[in-house]
Amino acid sequence: MNWITERADRFFENLLGAMTTPIFFVGDTHLSISAIVKLLILAIFTFIIARLISEGIKRSLLVRMGLDRGSREAISTIISYVFATFGCIFVLQGAGINLTSLTVLAGVVGIGFGFGSQNLASNFISGLTLLFEHQIRVGDFIEIDNLLGTVETISIRSTIIKTIDGLFVIIPNIKFVETNIINWSYRDPRCRLRIPVGVAYGSDPVIVTEALLIAARMESNVLSHPSPKVWFRGFGDNALNFELLVWIDQPQESDAIKSAVNFLIDYEFRHRSIEIPFPQRDLWLRNPQELTKFFNHHKDDNSNGKVFPQNAKHSAEIPSNSTVSDHKKYGAKSPNNWTLRDLLRRVTYFEQCTDLELRQLIEYGYRQLFPAGQIVCKENDPGDSFYIILSGTVEVLSQKADQYIATLHEGEFFGEISLLLGTPRTATVKTSEDAILFIVERHDLQKLLIEQPNLADQIAQKLSERQQALRDLGLLDEDSLGQTPFIKIRKRIQVLFGI
Repeated sequence: MNWITERADRFFENLLGAMTTPIFFVGDTHLSISAIVKLLILAIFTFIIARLISEGIKRSLLVRMGLDRGSREAISTIISYVFATFGCIFVLQGAGINLTSLTVLAGVVGIGFGFGSQNLASNFISGLTLLFEHQIRVGDFIEIDNLLGTVETISIRSTIIKTIDGLFVIIPNIKFVETNIINWSYRDPRCRLRIPVGVAYGSDPVIVTEALLIAARMESNVLSHPSPKVWFRGFGDNALNFELLVWIDQPQESDAIKSAVNFLIDYEFRHRSIEIPFPQRDLWLRNPQELTKFFNHHKDDNSNGKVFPQNAKHSAEIPSNSTVSDHKKYGAKSPNNWTLRDLLRRVTYFEQCTDLELRQLIEYGYRQLFPAGQIVCKENDPGDSFYIILSGTVEVLSQKADQYIATLHEGEFFGEISLLLGTPRTATVKTSEDAILFIVERHDLQKLLIEQPNLADQIAQKLSERQQALRDLGLLDEDSLGQTPFIKIRKRIQVLFGI
């Protein structure tokens, strides 16, 4: 047993000697296997501590500062790199290694490392560029090489993207420097979607425009500002080509929003009997005389008592003077079933507009049905819309004075005072019967007044008739007798809307 113990002691002495025997020298410091293992363990421990510190700063300090996800991730990653670098320096100095003696060695190793791992170095530098420039951040929705996804992580070598299908794709950082990137979330997440639509020849472009705009405004994810637009792209082989343009602020949901809008377009087209055509082709016959002789021959056979085979097709004879409308009887349409074009033509200052002018007018506003007794706008609410009554009547009430002010009828308008002055609503408006209103939001009112200067005159005229209300609001004073209310208000409109 003694010789076994002696051999074991000798083995461990030799192992300890091998572990502590200097392998090479760095300046005045020798490095053995045990020293190298110790340095590696301390380096790993340093990286772990740096990571924990950066995560703690991100979760406690950066979140409280209200920074977005991309900024938090970038700052925490940079902090982790800085702490890891200083930690490694302290570990080397604690081991007695003079860093100045590593200068030449680092240069030689760096050259060899650069030649041997150019891609890794390029990805590392590209990763630092992404972190410092902030042009692409964690949480951004981007498109690279026809790949759509959200940036999940930006590391030293690569960036992880989660696609809209839930797949995680690892992309080398160098790709973000060498390739054109579309960052849908950069600065302003709003983007415009283009939805092409083809309708049958003979469709009314004004009704098509109204249907497309109604479908766009019915989708909650479509922004009201900038307003949806309809472009007439041209005349196709089989259809009139239109394009609906809508703005959204959730680019990652663009496909879902397009699908929802397409469903609404189909519903509106069916409701208005707008046809989406099938591809059509014209058939030309080289010898129509032969075909005529063939049919005349069969007609003679039929007149002699012969009959066509059972699978032969006969066309029904329709009298030439009969039309489809002769077999359809329509009752009188209620205003709810009228087109917006017909309703606008009932308003005095739109009745002379052409179809082209009305189509453009429809882009600036939309109609909405308000049942009897419904409040359209409340007193002291912010004024963000201008209303024109297309049908029905509304009552103007003052809740502050608890009194009735006026009744407005078809063709009149309201909501202009708060828009002109930038003040809250001065009264409450409630429908006294079912009413259809044409609503123009603040950002579209300027365009409408530019296209319809007579409407601006009507607004100024109506406001000038309410002198007492304007004096109460401070727009007119006793010293303005030298200038008529109409001129003062008209100038006010010119200043506010630049018309």
